[in-house]
Amino acid sequence: MKESFLRKGFASTERLIGLDEVEELQGIYNELLRDKKRTAHLRSDLAGGATNGNEVEKITQIMRPSMIVPNLKEHAVYAIARTYAQELLGEDMELDFDMLINKAPYTNMETPWHQDAAYWIRLPDKRSVSIWIALDEVYEENGCMWFIPKTKGANIEPHQALPNGGALFCEVTDLQQAECIPLSPGGCTFHDGFTLHFSKGNSTESQRRALILNFRPKTMIALEREQGVDHTGARKVRQR
Repeated sequence: MKESFLRKGFASTERLIGLDEVEELQGIYNELLRDKKRTAHLRSDLAGGATNGNEVEKITQIMRPSMIVPNLKEHAVYAIARTYAQELLGEDMELDFDMLINKAPYTNMETPWHQDAAYWIRLPDKRSVSIWIALDEVYEENGCMWFIPKTKGANIEPHQALPNGGALFCEVTDLQQAECIPLSPGGCTFHDGFTLHFSKGNSTESQRRALILNFRPKTMIALEREQGVDHTGARKVRQR
């Protein structure tokens, strides 16, 4: 797995956590999805829709859920993910931020091709890994992850915002190498900030829930915080 991650910019594992741990996270996840008042300052619809009216959120993003539910960080998945991050990129890797992303049933809104680094400030140490953990069965029709293998020395492509103010996107013309990665609940993907990724809309009757944990070097997290970046602000970090 490490060789694939370092060479292509992404990798996956069929089982990061067990079904008991998945069910625990689903319960917390559903509570936060329902509670628009408590999550309002950390919540957005990546499709550009409203989050405080009666309109259905198509792609709900809740940044830093562990700020609302502090004991969330005590869940086993955080320690397990940290171990993987350190095995992939070094012992100085620590949690930068966590995030919930939900694609609602029958909303069919894709998350466009993008690189996460397009949302971030420039840092001297560019090591990072986002661990995308499936809390449902995910497949092409409900929005599993797609990746394009990264080329050596990859840079950030020009990005622009969707007209409705949702996510950033970039133009991708060659999709021949794009890889689709279905997952069972508890499985996950790993990708770095420069790897192009995408997911289709959810055209099914069920939710597509994911927990994303992002890790980077401890010194770079401190540098971010010194510059006022805590991943809770108006400039949303949004992906998938």
